[in-house]
Amino acid sequence: MYPGINDDERLRRLEAVTDATLSRLDVSDLLDELLDRVRDLLDVDTAAILLLDVHSRHLVATAAKGLEDEVRAGFRVAVGRGFAGRIAETRRPVRLTDVTSADVVNPILLEKGIRSLLGVPVTAGRDLIGVLHVGTLTRRDFTDDDVRLLELVADRAGVAGQIRSDKLDQAAALALQRSLLPARLPEVPGVELAARYVPGHSLGIGGDWYDVFVLPSGWLGVVIGDVSGHGLASAVVMGRVRSALRAYALICDDPADALTLLDRKVQHFEAGSLTTALYAMISPDRSRVVVSSAGHLRPVLAVPGRGAALTDFPVDPPLGVSRLAGPRRSSTVELAPGGVLFCYTDGLVERRDQVIDTGLTRLLRFVRAAPAEAVCATVMADVGVEEPTDDVAILAVRRHP
Repeated sequence: MYPGINDDERLRRLEAVTDATLSRLDVSDLLDELLDRVRDLLDVDTAAILLLDVHSRHLVATAAKGLEDEVRAGFRVAVGRGFAGRIAETRRPVRLTDVTSADVVNPILLEKGIRSLLGVPVTAGRDLIGVLHVGTLTRRDFTDDDVRLLELVADRAGVAGQIRSDKLDQAAALALQRSLLPARLPEVPGVELAARYVPGHSLGIGGDWYDVFVLPSGWLGVVIGDVSGHGLASAVVMGRVRSALRAYALICDDPADALTLLDRKVQHFEAGSLTTALYAMISPDRSRVVVSSAGHLRPVLAVPGRGAALTDFPVDPPLGVSRLAGPRRSSTVELAPGGVLFCYTDGLVERRDQVIDTGLTRLLRFVRAAPAEAVCATVMADVGVEEPTDDVAILAVRRHP
């Protein structure tokens, strides 16, 4: 910052931003403390952090000292525009000795009378997290020492920003999970139901889902599906697909027709998402199941007095992949008294080191004509993996004996 800076001063600055006590602060307090310290160490008037919204490719003002109005106003700027956007695009420090209206797009900077600016990218590994910048109300030539110190602060801010982003994603994902996966399965005359969901991702949510609903006609709708990928992005697509299928179920008397409409919706609005879904309608007397599969694994049927077997019906292509050569198909499966229809996603039976037939054969050994809750508990104990790398959803429907 100043010519001839001595080793003691350099050490003080280093300790100020690597202080172990910073690690014990929560994310928002850590960012505020870092900005306070950098203002003192660089003798500047303002300091601000803008974090990247990866979906919109905009930088959003998140924390500031001396520029609090920037945060309160919700200022955001596209990557590539203005001072902060240029830093984000190039991922290189930028120094402005004389700030002009041509250099910045944020009117607050000009209103505050900022004369000089220094900004650096905030990264975590190869990912851009945001931009950190400082400013002065008097003209200032920022030095290489200033840049190095601000980059050190940006390293700490990058870790905090990544934590903040992960926490926000996790909170959103968990809220979405609570709203989309039935917290409690309905009590339906003639059948008993049980289900399990185990995420294969640290956020606790993915693209697998199941659903059960009673239609106005008295038929029972049973759905299980899988949107490719993990985390919040897949969960959002899953939520839209689930809601759309519920709507189509109200206007379609055939599962294949509902999946045809759903396929059209996915191809148009969720382009690039590979989705499988199985939709079954169980008759009001619970003796018949009309089922259609869009690329989803066939359910297991267990009948009293006989071993479990995979249901035998054609499987059509997944949703959103291509136009079909012909119409989607529905098939009818008899459900005997005491029989169990067991639906699942591929995370239950697929393993990287074996063919899927091995997992299916193992599954058939543990599905039996027993109470639905007991079937789910047995399958998860004997077939489910301790640390799944893919989401696992299962749903058991048992006709009352």
